[in-house]
Amino acid sequence: MTTPASSDLHDLSVAELARQLRDRQVSAVEAATHFLGRIQAAPQWGAFVALNEEATLAQARAADERLSRGEALALDGVPIAHKDIFVTKNFASTAGSKMLDGYRSPFDATVVTRLADAGAVTLGKLNCDEFAMGSANENSAVAPLGFDAPAPVRNPWASDRVPGGSSGGSAAAVAARLAPAVTGTDTGGSIRQPASFCGITGIKPTYGRASRYGMVAFASSLDQAGPMARSAEDCALLLSAMCGPDPDRDSTSLDLPAENFARGLNDSIDGLRIGIPAEFFGDGLAPDVRAAVDAALKEYEKLGAKLVPIALPRTELSIPVYYIIAPAEASSNLSRFDGVKFGHRAKDYGDLTDMYKKTRAEGFGDEVKRRIMIGAYVLSHGYYDAYYLQAQKIRRMIADDFQQAFKSCDVIAGPVAPTVAWKLGEKSADPVANYLADIFTLPGSLAGLPGMSLPAGFGEGGLPVGLQLIGNYFSEAKLLNAAHRFQQATDFHLRRPEGI
Repeated sequence: MTTPASSDLHDLSVAELARQLRDRQVSAVEAATHFLGRIQAAPQWGAFVALNEEATLAQARAADERLSRGEALALDGVPIAHKDIFVTKNFASTAGSKMLDGYRSPFDATVVTRLADAGAVTLGKLNCDEFAMGSANENSAVAPLGFDAPAPVRNPWASDRVPGGSSGGSAAAVAARLAPAVTGTDTGGSIRQPASFCGITGIKPTYGRASRYGMVAFASSLDQAGPMARSAEDCALLLSAMCGPDPDRDSTSLDLPAENFARGLNDSIDGLRIGIPAEFFGDGLAPDVRAAVDAALKEYEKLGAKLVPIALPRTELSIPVYYIIAPAEASSNLSRFDGVKFGHRAKDYGDLTDMYKKTRAEGFGDEVKRRIMIGAYVLSHGYYDAYYLQAQKIRRMIADDFQQAFKSCDVIAGPVAPTVAWKLGEKSADPVANYLADIFTLPGSLAGLPGMSLPAGFGEGGLPVGLQLIGNYFSEAKLLNAAHRFQQATDFHLRRPEGI
């Protein structure tokens, strides 16, 4: 583990790089070219699935023109990359699936558009679990750049370990210094868990804060976009550009104005009440993870925060509830991939029904098929009331547990995952083991609350451990400030994998 000491562009934070671009110390073209070179020189992580150098440099030249006129935008010239769950005009959009192999969207997702409107330059698209279904990024059906066949993303901290999922390509790209910042999506923890495993910072905002338009849907009542970067300050800058109402194109978009989430980054956290749920610190938590989280909480106490014991009694129910609701919504959302409208179509078939069957059998991977079948089952006649309806009732109760907890605390803290990143293939044959890894992230997702992961130390084998912060609705600025103050007092977010 080392701390950056050079002035290489890939060592700069988003905030630092934006300042250098505004001061004309470096050009947007130079920055884009630098990162494109690093991406092409480091295909071993399997992080990127698509580049378009011509489009990237065209965006960079446009940023340089604005900068030369003194008309700098908030993120002008800053290179970023997008999870391949967001559709893009200039890059293929596959959602990690053979079903969308070669698909080119005629429009950009709202998140992509808003970041471009803030001046960000798109480097390319990032590998992810197929249709964002997974906790390890081992479910992608798309060959990463430099590979001839689909391959899992590897964790830059240890190449035999998973980076987490489904935003594993996003997390790995930031950890390997292939991009200063990226977008991810979080349905049940897919920003927070890979951020934890790869030693970076990531935040999922309140459900509805960021538009879902142009995000290939998995579970519509849960999917939410968010930024991933090295620091809370960088995430605040990106989140400010990403969020805002989009009611004409996304019915789940909240009618709230865009907000500057960086406005209070240096506010005092003296007296901040941090809720510690007993349910997050039970027997299933690995000792090395607990030690890192406990040390991080002690650091917060040094900063003036107060630790308050709280209860989230329905935490264990979040796994069965999530794995009823999310597959149910997935089975509905993925019904559009039938070989007729767009995407993959089987070459040999007898009639229309045969074409549907063969197309979906060929186009979807095992995990996607598994969730479609679970979803179809719980929504079927005779089982809807017994499973889906009951899950929705318990979901409401989980949200109520959080509201009860927030009566005595300002934010909630705990581990992101029960363990550090596991070895590639270790849980591939046991889907339930993968599902159990989401135990600490699922409750906040089901409640639609904002949550984030920030680097908090290291566990077994020197692997990163993340601290999870969960806030009440619309408290993103409070979470980011709490994370920023922690990062001002520690250097975990500055550490990088050996050799990077």
